Amino acid sequence: MNHFELRDGELFCEDTPLSRIAGSVGTPVYVYSSATLERHFQVLRSAFVEAGLKGEDGGPPLIAYAVKANPNLAVLATLARMGAGADTVSEGEIRRALAAGIPPGRIVFSGAGKREEEIRFALETGISEINVESEPELRLIARVALSLGRPARLAVRVNPDVAAGGHAKITTGGAGNKFGVSFSEAERLYAEAAADPWLQPVGLTCHIGSQISSLAPLEAAFRRMRELVERLRARGLPVLMLDLGGGLGVPYFNQPDPPSPADYAAMVARVTDGLGVGLAFEPGRVIAANAGVLLAQVLHIHERPEGRRFVVLDAAMNDLIRPAMYDAYHDIRPVRPRQGPSVIADVVGPVCETGDTFTRDRELPPLESGDLVAFMSAGAYGASMSSEYNSRLMAPEVLVRGRDWAIVRPRPTYEEMLAREARPPWLD
Repeated sequence: MNHFELRDGELFCEDTPLSRIAGSVGTPVYVYSSATLERHFQVLRSAFVEAGLKGEDGGPPLIAYAVKANPNLAVLATLARMGAGADTVSEGEIRRALAAGIPPGRIVFSGAGKREEEIRFALETGISEINVESEPELRLIARVALSLGRPARLAVRVNPDVAAGGHAKITTGGAGNKFGVSFSEAERLYAEAAADPWLQPVGLTCHIGSQISSLAPLEAAFRRMRELVERLRARGLPVLMLDLGGGLGVPYFNQPDPPSPADYAAMVARVTDGLGVGLAFEPGRVIAANAGVLLAQVLHIHERPEGRRFVVLDAAMNDLIRPAMYDAYHDIRPVRPRQGPSVIADVVGPVCETGDTFTRDRELPPLESGDLVAFMSAGAYGASMSSEYNSRLMAPEVLVRGRDWAIVRPRPTYEEMLAREARPPWLD
């Protein structure tokens, strides 16, 4: 469910007409719904609680929101007030989570290539755990922990060799992917970490992909994780928690509905029944995707004599790269729908690349120059992956709560964009 709906012939975000935001802020602009963010988080938490799942502390499982999906501070602060933790993959994301009010003890540090200074910052900050993804990284964490005189609390990320995800570029659990260690490595490294006075292994973690539309690969991976927990415990090694990652898909309007949070939680409960571990999860897309839209304006309609029709927008691939990078589908809706027959058209942006194409041969409602359109399900991996390619200004971000709305990341000026760069002395 999301809180974007037509009222009296106009698309609203909660109780705010999107045209009002576009008229004030300009386009392109990202717009997020507080109510949708909060609802999605609450639905997940309720599903886990109703399934009887527990966290390491005996309370509800830790829901460590994947910051990379949408790292806006206002989005993070909204989720922090709901009790969310944070799954982070850089020092910058850790700092964002802290700035948004997420306690260090609810922050997880993942990623396949952590720098020494990032590990040092994480340990000094006192985050919940570092997810170890390789043997060299384990050695580095041990050296940093020794230098600080502070044991490192960690989990070993296992690559369960179960491929899943909506696209090859977002599959992370196959044997050929860069993430995590094999089962045999995991067992050895966990034992070595337990023997090191500066390392404190507390559990295991895995993440097999993003936009997963079936429970079967998730269940297969989780069952393999359970077997590893049992093997480690048979060796006398303590395993207190199991972080099962994220990846649960969201409905992108042209796809079958993914498994519900309730079905997902019930599957996890079956797999972990009697295991006696605290559980953690790292959802991102499922919380943020349908909580945001990208608003754009139609610059003109370009019709060629042979019949090809292009709807040219002021938004481009630098604003929303998912279609160019992942062949991703986003529903495109007019903010003020017109009456009339639908048309077949390509929707493109102004960037000088053929890849700057949002969709081809899409059946669309009638559109004219000046019309506003909304790219739906753009709240995850939209603004977070945007850039200034072609020296285009970054799209601003707006957060809505009921009738109120606020700019939570302003559009920079061209002067601000240029001021971030400097000439070397020999060019002055």
